[in-house]
Amino acid sequence: MKAVEIEHLTKKFGTNQLAVSDVTLSIKEGEVFGFLGPNGAGKTTTIKLLNGMLQPTSGQMHVFGKDPTKDPALIHQFAGVLTERAAMYDQLTGMENLLFYGEVFGLSKEDSRRRGMDLLDRLELSYAADRKLTSYSTGMRQRLSLARAMIHQPKVLFLDEPTSGLDPESVLNVNQLIQDLAKNQGVTIFLCTHQLRYAQEICTSYGLMDQGKLLATGTLESLRQRVSKGLIVEIKANKITSGLPSKLMGNGRFQFTLSDIQEIPELVRKIVQSGSDIYGVTAKQLSLEEIYFALLEEGGADYD
Repeated sequence: MKAVEIEHLTKKFGTNQLAVSDVTLSIKEGEVFGFLGPNGAGKTTTIKLLNGMLQPTSGQMHVFGKDPTKDPALIHQFAGVLTERAAMYDQLTGMENLLFYGEVFGLSKEDSRRRGMDLLDRLELSYAADRKLTSYSTGMRQRLSLARAMIHQPKVLFLDEPTSGLDPESVLNVNQLIQDLAKNQGVTIFLCTHQLRYAQEICTSYGLMDQGKLLATGTLESLRQRVSKGLIVEIKANKITSGLPSKLMGNGRFQFTLSDIQEIPELVRKIVQSGSDIYGVTAKQLSLEEIYFALLEEGGADYD
């Protein structure tokens, strides 16, 4: 079963504001799916639609086979949501917040406390379990919000900028938790962010958004193939006399375009046999950021 399926989803606010425009995508169970684009691209609106917080103008959606427009309460039983402004209670302690939300999800107080302590430990917040939220920093609140979203052991997590306000050590901690949930527990992660470099490190597949439109979906490799038909290889050498087509980049650097990484050894062999000395070989893969801007220039949508 697909964890998330969206078909021709559109959401308009009023008559002129088109927040989500004809989006179609599907996400496998256990994926860390990066839903990427700048602020205003339609990411948060899509999360709200998938959780039944908003009604679509047109199109269909299913989360583990359930329709958010018909069964929002049922989806909330197996989905966790972290938004940038998650609701928490300032006059309660961190643990009291987790106990409250655990019981909202139908857990016993004992189960809520046990799961809450485990999550606080994993998110390095156990030292603040009995402190009121009024004393929490922005990063501490963000980590507690993530714990709150996970208290009922959801099958799918919708995360909107989950590392916002976190220090580098906390970002690493949260990333490890997310990857563990997906890899070892089969939890599907729907992660919204405008930080493409961060998403490249943690996600297994991607959907690239701009102004409500889905530009492309797929793995990093499939997206690379979508925008570039070759592999750029840069070789530093004293000269190139093999007759191979190359582009001089300066300072003894020569650029070649190959169809596959497997061609690199043969290229190097030919250059050496021609009498050249090689000092370095670098295969340049397009980053997710470069792919995104290339797709923006194309202006077309493509779905895997």
